[in-house]
Order: sequence, then C-alpha cells, then structure tokens
Amino acid sequence: MFDIVLDTLLDALKLLPFLFLAFLLIEFIEHKLSKKSKKIIEKSGYLGPLLGGMLGLVPQCGFSVLATNLYITRIISLGTLISIYLSTSDEMLPILIMEKASFSIIFKILLIKFIIGISAGFIIDFILRKSKRKQKKKKEDYSICHDEHCHCDEEGIFLAALTHTLKTLFFIIIVSFVLNIIMTYLGEDYISKIFMKDNILSPFLASIIGLIPNCSASIILTELYIGGAISFASVISGLLTGSGVALLVLFKSNKNLKENLTILALIYLIGSFSGIIIELFSFLF
Repeated sequence: MFDIVLDTLLDALKLLPFLFLAFLLIEFIEHKLSKKSKKIIEKSGYLGPLLGGMLGLVPQCGFSVLATNLYITRIISLGTLISIYLSTSDEMLPILIMEKASFSIIFKILLIKFIIGISAGFIIDFILRKSKRKQKKKKEDYSICHDEHCHCDEEGIFLAALTHTLKTLFFIIIVSFVLNIIMTYLGEDYISKIFMKDNILSPFLASIIGLIPNCSASIILTELYIGGAISFASVISGLLTGSGVALLVLFKSNKNLKENLTILALIYLIGSFSGIIIELFSFLF
C-alpha cells in the first residue's frame, strides 16, 4: 500500500509544473477573452450554436458558466447553450497535454465534440424557433470566480492558476490512487469490466459520470481513457455531457425546474447516443 501511495504522489508531482502552466495559459486567455466572448455570444443571433461551439473549444474554465447565465436571462438561445455545453471539455485538454497524448487524438476529440455540439444546437434552435417568445433581459454576474469564490480578479492570474492547479491536482491524486489500487489488486481486466469497455452500453455509464458538476468528472474520464479502461466512444460520451460546474449553476439560478431537467436530459441523451453511434462505427475512428 505504501508503494501505491508513493507512486501516486510522485506521478502527481511530475505533472504539477505542466498542469500549472496549462492553467496559467487558460487564466490568461479567460481574462483576455471573457468580455469579448460575452459580446460575441450576445450578438450571435441565428449563428449562436456555431459561435458558441467555437468559443467552447477555447480553454476557458468559466465559459460554460457564463453561457448558463446568458441563457437564464434569455440573451442566448437554448441551442447555443447546448452547443457550448457539448463542446466544452473542462479539465480534459490540460490533462491530455500533460499525459503527452498525441495531437491527432486531441484534435479528433475536439473536432467530434465541436461537430456534435453545433449540429445539436442548430437542430434544437430550428425546432424551437417558431415557438420562441420574447422574454425580459436582466443583468447577471457572469464570472466563474463569483460562482466558485476563488477571487481570481483580486488575486491575479498566477494565484488563480495555482488555486485551480491545486484543486485539479487533488482530484488527480484521488482518482489515480483509486485506479492504482484497483489495477494492483484486481487487474486491468476488472476495471475494464466495471466500465464495460467495448460494450455498446458503456457510453450510457460514461455520460452519467460526465454529468458530475465538478472538474473531477473530466479528470476521471480522461484518466480512464488514457489508462485503457474505457473506449474512445465512451470518453466522447462522457466529455460531451461534462460541462464543469455549469449545470450546478443552472439548477441554482434558474427557477424553472422542468426546464433544467429538460436540458439535463438533452445533454445526457445526446452524449449517450453519440457514443453509441461512434461505437457502432468505431472502424472510422
């Protein structure tokens, strides 16, 4: 057991500088582009799902929360919100870069999420457009820092990046420790069976994991994929449904519970069935 703990901590420490640099870059991008992104989304109109999907790919840890507040005030459409949720990957990108995943894998994941995101967004907006109603707009606080109470604006990007790094590193250590125990005592075959690797139903389970309103969801899914415990189709399903704390903000701030549950169901069904389709046509991926 001591060896497992030591190996887990050593592996985590090796990742620390890369993780910090990744979050430092994300903080820089977010502080530079957050206001511009907000203005672009507000003025997007019918092109909302396309622009939302494109901006969702940019590593901004608070963009899905910003989009949630914009939707609650009806500044953006449901299709745009869904597009952003599906294209956003939370902690996936920094972890793949840290783990030295190939560029082709990273590009493939981002491209698939982008295509599914904008496609779903345009379809949803097309269906709802005729019944669209004018609703009163009001101002909200769009800052991820406000929702996570990390005081990024006051602390500056270095301290904010360090805060996010330590939080993410904590989850990586916990997830890696559990996986190492299972791998040591039960073996890779057992963990693959738990997550039903290569089973047509595995995307349903991965999509549930993705819905966890925390960065731990994307960490778990990415680590499982890198470790070979889940398939490419399953990791896509989970990453499609993973939008960080955005769903938590949605349920906290939007008083329409029925609407929130509908959004949750849409995200889950799109993620699950997208994974099943990819699994069926795995020879193409």
